[in-house]
Amino acid sequence: MSQQEEHAPPESWTAVEARMWRAFRAGRTCDLRPGGRPAESPGPLGTDAAASDPWGPERTVRAQAVAELLLNPPPPQPGRVAALKLAGVRISGRLMLSGGTITPYVQLDDCRFDEQLMLQECRAGSMRLVRCLIPRLEAARLQVTGDLHLPQCFVPGGIRLTDAQIGTDLLLNQLTVLRDRHSRAIAADGLFVGQDVDAELLDVTGELSLRSARIGGRLSLRGALLRNPYDRYALNAARVQVEHTLYLSAGWDAMATGTTGDTPPPSGVRTRDFVCEGGLRLDDGRFGNAVVISRAQFRMEGEQQLSLRRIQTPELRFTPGRPPAGGLVSLSGARVGKLADTPASWPEAGRLSLRGFQYDGLTPPEDFPLKARIAWLHAATPEFSPEPYERLAAALRASGEDAEAREVQLARQRRRRESLPPAGRVWGWLQDVTVGYGYRPGRAAVWMAVLWAVGAVYFALHHRPAPSDSGYVPHWSPALYALDLLLPVIDLGQDNAWREVGLSQWVASALTLLGWMLATTAAAGASRLLRRGS
Repeated sequence: MSQQEEHAPPESWTAVEARMWRAFRAGRTCDLRPGGRPAESPGPLGTDAAASDPWGPERTVRAQAVAELLLNPPPPQPGRVAALKLAGVRISGRLMLSGGTITPYVQLDDCRFDEQLMLQECRAGSMRLVRCLIPRLEAARLQVTGDLHLPQCFVPGGIRLTDAQIGTDLLLNQLTVLRDRHSRAIAADGLFVGQDVDAELLDVTGELSLRSARIGGRLSLRGALLRNPYDRYALNAARVQVEHTLYLSAGWDAMATGTTGDTPPPSGVRTRDFVCEGGLRLDDGRFGNAVVISRAQFRMEGEQQLSLRRIQTPELRFTPGRPPAGGLVSLSGARVGKLADTPASWPEAGRLSLRGFQYDGLTPPEDFPLKARIAWLHAATPEFSPEPYERLAAALRASGEDAEAREVQLARQRRRRESLPPAGRVWGWLQDVTVGYGYRPGRAAVWMAVLWAVGAVYFALHHRPAPSDSGYVPHWSPALYALDLLLPVIDLGQDNAWREVGLSQWVASALTLLGWMLATTAAAGASRLLRRGS
């Protein structure tokens, strides 16, 4: 057998498949698109859009032929690198690559699969499928040492990437995916990606599940549209680990503009908000740089939640532009370094939970008045809890805002007073009016001065009282006498030297009682100040 015959395509292959075989050995693209032009993205129209193109025998290869090329490839032409590069090709039958090892590079543009693509436990280098129609992608435990790209593809039956391992990047930009029979669109629990996951302008109907996924770079869902009216979550990413930043923000067509990564869009480029219709769960997530939620729309119903429970991140930017609508927003147990938010970020009272939420500092991108910040705490605590107030006061003190921190502590005491029995509310009201619960100690001096002046004037307008039975008769001084009545500890030699009767006795008793009250509340406030400073 000659060398030419040895490296000829199998005799049973069609002319189109033989053309694919020769292009594979030369590392060239087998382009069967009409006119060689890139097709429109299959988009949400799916099979209807794909069926409008002529996909006759002249553009069709069997899945079995593709599998033979990938799993048992012929040698490349001398000086060439073998690669499967198809454009505008219809692949008939089910492409079964499960458990196999694919060594050639794979690039498919504008291709159509008649049946689902089977890649379970497959091992490959890099695979790039662009603007392809794939009825379903089964790729559990797939191992790709390079990139896996699926931009602008349409997958009406869902994608399964459970426990898959991607060595570098996973690109899902402008991918459209519909749910499977379990209401999951993308099942990627346990996914590992060495670098970035870019899923910008992603369009998903069903659940996007990334539970326990590990991502070595960023996770970008800029401009994504996630909808799941069938189940609890549109995005379920509990225990996800992202080494850099999670973006749930506005996006644009970066492929068309030539921008990548964190580059802002060029001037005049149309952008699209991140939209989540259904619950979103990031519970116990770990983020190495930041969680950015900006220009985002959240629409929830019933028990659906925007749940950020126990997340850990150096920075949380929560500026969606409008409050989440519908369900609960929970940051219970979350630990954040810097919190950047606006008054319009948060939902109404009863739909926000901050129990155990810890943050070290506040960096609002716009003015966030203290009154609105305290109202934010009120909305998060239908039942009084001191911890959110203590946390806000600590963050303000760390920023050097001591006066605002005291206002927050005062608001905490007033909120606590609402939960006390009547006697406690009266005593709390007295502390508030007199010394502001110790956070406004100057009030005690003002009240003391007013009472002293009133007492001195009253006693000056009346006759000198009779001396007491002590035998000590000092020089009568209405001012010193009133001051001695007010000061509960210091003895100026006037209080016990005189005996009041009638109305004057009641006035003297009132001054003594008020002096004790002022001293007690002032001492309580001073003790709080000392405890905070220790």
